[in-house]
Amino acid sequence: MPENQNNPFQGKRIALVHDWLNGMRGGEKCLEVLCEIFPDATLFTLIHEQGRLSEKIEKMKISTSFIQKLPLGVSHYRHYLPIMPKAIESFDLSDFDLIVSTSHCVAKGVIPGPDAFHISYVHAPMRYVWDAFDTYFRRAQTRFWIRWAALMTRPYLQRWDRMSSSRVHQFLCNSVNIQKKIKQYYGRESKVIHPPVDLERFTPGEMKKDFYLMIGAFAPNKRVDLAIRVFNRLKLPLNIVGKGQDEAFCRSIAGESISFLGECDDEQLLELYQQARAFVFPGEDDFGITPLEAQACGTPVIAYAAGGALETVTETTGIFFEEQTEEALSHAVEDMEQRHQDFKPEDFKKNTSQFSRERYKNEMFNTINNAYSSWNLKSP
Repeated sequence: MPENQNNPFQGKRIALVHDWLNGMRGGEKCLEVLCEIFPDATLFTLIHEQGRLSEKIEKMKISTSFIQKLPLGVSHYRHYLPIMPKAIESFDLSDFDLIVSTSHCVAKGVIPGPDAFHISYVHAPMRYVWDAFDTYFRRAQTRFWIRWAALMTRPYLQRWDRMSSSRVHQFLCNSVNIQKKIKQYYGRESKVIHPPVDLERFTPGEMKKDFYLMIGAFAPNKRVDLAIRVFNRLKLPLNIVGKGQDEAFCRSIAGESISFLGECDDEQLLELYQQARAFVFPGEDDFGITPLEAQACGTPVIAYAAGGALETVTETTGIFFEEQTEEALSHAVEDMEQRHQDFKPEDFKKNTSQFSRERYKNEMFNTINNAYSSWNLKSP
């Protein structure tokens, strides 16, 4: 709850719902703010890998689904995608007054009690079964049985995803990009509230080096493989931070100029952001907080001109490329080699200032409060 503001939720039973808890990515940074607003809430999630989240999230009362106890349920949770709808529906939320879900998979499909108000902040409709299906399951490195299982279960998951959207009283979303998809897949209106960037922590440094930087999960939609191939070709240094399902494959195709740094702590991340020549963002993301963190540190971005990057990167803070091809990204990197000193600190500051953490916290609190109050007035 924002400071110096009375708590209208005093005495209310509140549930937060998040898909899974196994790392601090963009969605978890949004969740962390909700944990600040509702510190006494119960946090429901499919699986929880302890010690991988921020202190504020780890302090919450966390309740996990039956997937947590299944064989390899925590380490290979993605293999249980076909039963995730049942897992999220298994939570008993009948005693809660307010449910706030943050969802990019199934979290928005929880079943609220008859007297509960459910507001859902959607990072993306279940991308694995909609527009990103081919990216995840029709790649050369995808095992045959995984591709076959995905094809068999896709129609069911699409029906469930569309049907379960009726359990949400009001939708919020992270970008205009996702607002359009909510309308397309669910036929519902939504309000855009851009995710937060910690502008107090992410600030420019004093020295730049010649390496390029990527930070994030090794997920198919991130196109880490494309960046590796391009930097192999150009023989320029690329530092990659993160882990994920495509890590082994990406390591197998990497040349000598590619460095895999694994997971870094906050101080290491800040130093990398500040020192990088440019941040590389070759995938189509729903929103993408990392390009904003880079810009806040005075680092320009090379971004694929699609998805959330169109809302976070400008022509004065980065360079766009139009096609996800080695040729297009190579040209953008070569352009950055020539122009990296031309970007101005005031342009980075102007662009990132509209995405502050305090702005997000206030906007989320006020929107949830107003929506819940309006719903209460209409309820019999």
